[in-house]
Amino acid sequence: MEESFSKEFCEFLEYHLTNTFAHNPDARTKGLWCDGVLPPVIDSHLTKKHVNDTRRIVTTAFVGHHETQPYDLTILLGRYSLRRYSRGHSLQDCVPDETASDWYTLDIDNRRLEVRLL
Repeated sequence: MEESFSKEFCEFLEYHLTNTFAHNPDARTKGLWCDGVLPPVIDSHLTKKHVNDTRRIVTTAFVGHHETQPYDLTILLGRYSLRRYSRGHSLQDCVPDETASDWYTLDIDNRRLEVRLL
């Protein structure tokens, strides 16, 4: 069975975030790029039970302008993405459009990024 939080999804999210940041009118965000999304340090945090119970995946993303820094990345799963995760399906179509900026919250000072999947 296919894994929902796969290397392919991490690469997709990395590029999608970079494109989303480019569409943001805020000058601090506009030049940012994402240079990687890692799986969680604790493997059990990707189990279907854990993700269903917490409705989130907590991991690390590398974000920056000229050089990237590790950011705490929290991926919140909505109803659609939670259902797809429980079935082992790809989450790529759960990521909102890159021209919208209401699906993520970026705290540059504290190096935190939260994304909300559909």
